[in-house]
Amino acid sequence: MAKIRLGVNIDHVATVREARKTFEPDPVHAAVIADLAGADQITLHLREDRRHIKDRDLKLIKEVIHSKINLEMAATKEMVEIALSVKPHQVTLVPEKREEITTEGGLDVKGQKKRIREVVNRLKEAGIVVNLFIDPDHEQTEAAADVGADAVELHTGEYANAVTDLDKERELERLKSAARYARELGLKVYAGHGLTYKNVGPVAEIKEIEELNIGHSIVANAVLKGLSDAIKEMKKLINEVR
Repeated sequence: MAKIRLGVNIDHVATVREARKTFEPDPVHAAVIADLAGADQITLHLREDRRHIKDRDLKLIKEVIHSKINLEMAATKEMVEIALSVKPHQVTLVPEKREEITTEGGLDVKGQKKRIREVVNRLKEAGIVVNLFIDPDHEQTEAAADVGADAVELHTGEYANAVTDLDKERELERLKSAARYARELGLKVYAGHGLTYKNVGPVAEIKEIEELNIGHSIVANAVLKGLSDAIKEMKKLINEVR
């Protein structure tokens, strides 16, 4: 089985910086360390309210990082223009609410096909790979294929938040089913949200999933263990089950 790629989300490095509105820790520095430690991709979410990652962070990271850049963003005119200017390797379209602490669910592609299709087309015309962050739902997967997305990232939050073994198994089966269906439709399959060192194994075992995007757990462990070691440990965990 092919190895799975690890996208390291550095948003929470910026969150720590913004807690004091200072210059450290620098998410650009963190991106460089992650790159050197073997991250296959640097993921960052430029939110409309700029609560953590700033425009300058994105531009500098694009200049200095040798691995792929995955820009998470809302499907708004402002964000599309930024993406077209910076030209990250990949854009992941996500839903966004100003009052939320973190992304709460998948993008409703089915309910806004026209707008999403327009954004997807503009980004793809610029040579940017387009990924849609969706719930593990067949209708949303069909809609993602219909609007021309290259890939879907399955929202693993319900699985990560499940308390009982029965609930965890049910959510894992939903992920497996959605991953199979997405692959059948010709989409690349990624996954992420709420994945930790303790729960990542069963998701990494899903053979259709090519990439995991993980941030908070890596940054949280890096506070104690060091970012480089935290990334190497996560890469070992997600690949030893392959």
